[in-house]
Amino acid sequence: MRTISAHVAAMIKIDEVWLATEPLDMRAGPDTALARVVQVFGSARPHCAYLFANKRGNQLKVLIHDGLGIWLCARRLNEGKFHWGETWRGKQLQLDDE
Repeated sequence: MRTISAHVAAMIKIDEVWLATEPLDMRAGPDTALARVVQVFGSARPHCAYLFANKRGNQLKVLIHDGLGIWLCARRLNEGKFHWGETWRGKQLQLDDE
């Protein structure tokens, strides 16, 4: 018998992670985040994650295309902020299978 977490892990496979170079309004829902991805890339690619931060850098949203549809996840920090290093801006991150 498979556990739910093993099933979810098998369902959400991420091969590439893209960091947004422009901030996203954190009131944006999945349609707005997807529209931003489509504007930049033409479409959301399967098994890719697209990361967005707000202007202050204390909130993060991740749009994930799992091959069937999209997921939008959010994270807010009570203290500190996420740092988008200059060397990472607009770069593609490749994830290797372990």
